[in-house]
Amino acid sequence: MRRTERLFQIIQILRAQRRPLTGAALAEELGVSLRTLYRDIAELVAQHVPIRGEAGVGYVIDSDFDMPPLMLTADELEAAVLGATWVAQRGDAALARGARDLIAKLSAAVPEGLRPIVLDASLGAVSFDPIEADGFDVALVRQAIRTRHKLEIAYSDGEGRITRRRIWPVTIAYTERLRLIAAWCELRQDFRHFRADRVHGCTVCDERVPTRADLLRRQWERSDVHCEARRRVLD
Repeated sequence: MRRTERLFQIIQILRAQRRPLTGAALAEELGVSLRTLYRDIAELVAQHVPIRGEAGVGYVIDSDFDMPPLMLTADELEAAVLGATWVAQRGDAALARGARDLIAKLSAAVPEGLRPIVLDASLGAVSFDPIEADGFDVALVRQAIRTRHKLEIAYSDGEGRITRRRIWPVTIAYTERLRLIAAWCELRQDFRHFRADRVHGCTVCDERVPTRADLLRRQWERSDVHCEARRRVLD
């Protein structure tokens, strides 16, 4: 790792910590000696990065410190491009368009030396599995999750029987073949996973979800339907 990249890495590690981090722990994570770490910290302090250190306690960085935008390492940039490429191929229409726009903005905004990583990416998200077409605009679900509104959907089971459901959307799982909506179902009084290709109509309700988003997500993660889905993936 070049020194410039290592300096940015030190900043990122400290920004992610809520408690002081010892020099030994920092050096071990970076794969350098303590002497090298001390020199790097001194260089950052000389560049007016607000890092404070105390013997026997560790290093912290002021919580209001932020790096200049898009100061990314090569690995971070490749990760962003790879993820955006997958979303452009497998996301719903609005999300795919956002992913393509993100790649275009990255190519225009990153320093000249990193631009080939975006334009000539050596990593690619490739899949030959066909995607099941959504029965509605999945962007409505993402909107409802952000604003914490309930949804009214018409949903068909595996035999084509259609029922109307009022749901509290939790998250959307984007898989290779389809999109699954995890939600609390008022009809079943339990969490359910709904395939987007079997939703034949969706309306955002005026009524808001009464449970906090973080609490609802934790409840879903502990639910039988979530545990069963995880078992299927692990098996």
